[in-house]
Amino acid sequence: MTKPRYLTKSRFKLALSCPTKLFYANKTDYENTSKTDTFLEALAQGGFQVEELARMEYPKGVAILGRDWDYDTLVARTNELLKQENVVIFEPAFLVNGLFIRVDILVKHGSEIQLIEVKSKSVDSTLHQSFITKRGGLSWLEYLYDVAFQKYVIQKCYPAWNVTPYLNLVDKSKLTSVDGLNQKFKIVQNSEMRTGILKAEGLTKMDIGNPILCLINVSQEIQLIFDENPAFNSESFEDSITNFKEHYANDIKIQTPIGKHCDGCEFHCDGIDKNLKSGFHECWMSQLSISKTRVDAPKVYEVWNFRGSKKLMDEGVYFMDEIQEYQIEIEPEAGIISNSERRWLQIEKTKQNSSEPFVELDGLKIEMAKWIYPLNFIDFETTAVAIPFTAGRHPYEQLAFQFSHHIFFEDGRIEHFNEYLDTTVGHFPNFDFIRALKKTLSINEGSIFRYHNHENIILNKIHEQLLASSESDKEELIDFIENISHNTDSSSKKWCGDRDMIDLYQVIKNYYFNPAMNGSLSIKAVLPAILNTSHFIKKKCQNDIGSINITSKNFPPDYIFLHLENGNAINPYAALPPVYEDWTQDQLENALTGVGIISDGGAALTAYAKLQFEDVSVEERGVLENALLRYCELDTLAMVMIFEHFKELV
Repeated sequence: MTKPRYLTKSRFKLALSCPTKLFYANKTDYENTSKTDTFLEALAQGGFQVEELARMEYPKGVAILGRDWDYDTLVARTNELLKQENVVIFEPAFLVNGLFIRVDILVKHGSEIQLIEVKSKSVDSTLHQSFITKRGGLSWLEYLYDVAFQKYVIQKCYPAWNVTPYLNLVDKSKLTSVDGLNQKFKIVQNSEMRTGILKAEGLTKMDIGNPILCLINVSQEIQLIFDENPAFNSESFEDSITNFKEHYANDIKIQTPIGKHCDGCEFHCDGIDKNLKSGFHECWMSQLSISKTRVDAPKVYEVWNFRGSKKLMDEGVYFMDEIQEYQIEIEPEAGIISNSERRWLQIEKTKQNSSEPFVELDGLKIEMAKWIYPLNFIDFETTAVAIPFTAGRHPYEQLAFQFSHHIFFEDGRIEHFNEYLDTTVGHFPNFDFIRALKKTLSINEGSIFRYHNHENIILNKIHEQLLASSESDKEELIDFIENISHNTDSSSKKWCGDRDMIDLYQVIKNYYFNPAMNGSLSIKAVLPAILNTSHFIKKKCQNDIGSINITSKNFPPDYIFLHLENGNAINPYAALPPVYEDWTQDQLENALTGVGIISDGGAALTAYAKLQFEDVSVEERGVLENALLRYCELDTLAMVMIFEHFKELV
């Protein structure tokens, strides 16, 4: 029996980003990268934990169990409960005229209804006033349209009801009052609940302590959507829903004009899996009457940090090689590659089909002459979860649980000098983290390098936490932080340390352009570009690390960081050993989804979150910790490789 094609809440949200995507949704023969994004998985898991926490405020709430596609059964169960005068229902189902929704929490007092949509997104309830902007638009548009769609469907089912819509959000102004709150909501693979969360047995409202969520009435915002439909202001909100519903029900593609919104399309297939089709390519080929090869050409929205991309695409300029110099408005800056010059370099190299890097050599030489040996390269791994692991912490408060430290000596020796990892269950790691960092960076007076702003931001946060603490050595630790960092705009105190960390990201941005980076300055893009450009690095790193003057704490002496495929370097992150390499099938099934290889930040924070649960076996804990250590070590070694390439250039 064919499943009915109802316009569900998830399909409506998909259409909100691009109506054409409705045609590709739920089709197994089309690529859909959103299903495999580990960072999105981690975010979704945090969201499910928040949803279960929100339900704790309603001890008598009744959950409608069952999968979304069992429409009639879910609706029947909901209708039976709605016969009660007063009731709270979790995941009630509503179906009307081909529209289907499930609501996070519905509170019914007669005909007075609270529609509550739970989100793991945060606000400060002491500061929040409205999601309607000063110009009459909407912030948080995706979330508010989600609620608007739900209210629309409920009102169609029950016109006499007075439905008041709410967002139930994480409140950053609140403090957790109990230890282990996060751990009371365990993420599991198999659960009767859609959320996949297993609550601690016997958990009561009293056990979760002071509330860390807040209810925000969004009636005004939803009415604005009903009245003006700002996302699709060429038609009414109801017409938009009808349009989406009819096209989806009949499997007819809505032709949405291509544009800036195509950036990041989840239905883009790179051709690696020959069994999957690319909805992205179909759109571009049909609308522009061009070949697949032309579709693969660099796009306007791929120009680095280019705010004018939407305007150009709206004017019919879609590809990078179509951009003219005057459209970039180049503004040179002495001694560095300015932002506009970087954009034009990317465009010019694309037009020329050139793979040659451009280096602002004189500026790079002047910059590197300031660096003091031995050079210290550090990288942090951190997390910020909606539901804190320990008492006394705000939602989404930063936790620093890991660092790696490489030293490059003037004679060329490279030492993985130190590392730190704290996955102790129920322990706030930040102060021990900063003590360990102080100890390792006090070993010499050389320059310290980070990559981008993250490490400086984290040190500012720990600075703030120390000021509010009663740690006996807090003044000493604060002095250390002020010596190796500078204050952010949010800091009340101003400082810039004598050993303020040097941002290698900024060095690349100012002095180095490589077409192989594809417009990105992420270290995950810079490293393979440099490995394929630098003859010195490529030759050196194809040897085992024991023979090239590099020490390692996590890789054996015969480990080789760089392998080639058809003459091109394989990204060392992709070549990291699998986390569960030697495990049985049963062991793998008990492992956390999304932690197959820890090669990105999403998998790392997911692994740390799992390690905060006491029932993780000793064996699995060791496996995950070793994977985290390898990943973080590679981050600092990547910085060393980038430095060596710069040294080669000058």
